[in-house]
Amino acid sequence: MADKVVDLNEQRGSNTSWRKYIKGGIFFVILLLLIGILLANLIIVKEGEYKVIRQFGEVVRIDSSPGLTYKIPFIQSVETLPKYQMIYDVQEAEINTKDKKRMIIDNYAVWKIEDPKKMISNTRTVVNAEAKLDEFVYSAIRTELGQLNYDEIINDEKSARGSLNDRITEIVNDVLKRDNYGITVTDIRMKRTDLPAENEQSVFTRMISERDTKAQEYLSKGDAQKNQIEAETDKEVTELLAKAQAEAEIIRSQGEGEAAKVYNEAFSKDVEFYNLFRTLESYKKTINGESVIILPSDSPYAKLLMGYTE
Repeated sequence: MADKVVDLNEQRGSNTSWRKYIKGGIFFVILLLLIGILLANLIIVKEGEYKVIRQFGEVVRIDSSPGLTYKIPFIQSVETLPKYQMIYDVQEAEINTKDKKRMIIDNYAVWKIEDPKKMISNTRTVVNAEAKLDEFVYSAIRTELGQLNYDEIINDEKSARGSLNDRITEIVNDVLKRDNYGITVTDIRMKRTDLPAENEQSVFTRMISERDTKAQEYLSKGDAQKNQIEAETDKEVTELLAKAQAEAEIIRSQGEGEAAKVYNEAFSKDVEFYNLFRTLESYKKTINGESVIILPSDSPYAKLLMGYTE
């Protein structure tokens, strides 16, 4: 059996090469880990948001400008808060009016975070901030509507809700500023005002009555205008008829005068013929369909009628 000869220098060189590969691999892995940690702790700040950096639970920095920033690995954490305006739907609430009537009010609020550090210090989260906002809005609405009567709120013509929204917004902002909540309200609006079920029918009855009254008022005004127009029209027609009749009488009298003049001129040329004509014309009215006429026999009128012309 032949003996195997081992070259120790060759074996030592082979082990050295393996060690180099292992060291290179470990270095590469460590480099990847470092790059991963670095990338994991880079923070991208977007438009419309705050990046809140905490260290052991405490706020150490707030970044609000868009761009890249960083945090210390394993020690610091990051939290995102909205920088834009948000809409919060305030929970429905029941209030009492000045005249002791109940109403259900539904509102919404437009708000935003002005100072994230103050907001976190007082409420810690957006949910808690909205809960505080709900409380303040309800308190302001209850106070303000408690100074108004029921019909001043539900009646469109008497409603003070326009200026009421502005007053409530101002009141809530004053409270938020006074207590350093770091948030501000842009607008508070009433979406609707409802009534408890037991009050609805009485309100509907009142609204119907008011609308009927308003309708009767419009009808009365319409009738008055109608009567005025008819009276003016009748007056104008009467004046026109009187004027036309007066003009007709003038024309008729002028025509009769002209006719008399023509008759006079014609008959003056032969007086006997004119008298005869007048007599014959009178027979039309005298006889007038009668069958018996009593006249003296020697009357010229009778003789002419009987045909005697001496």
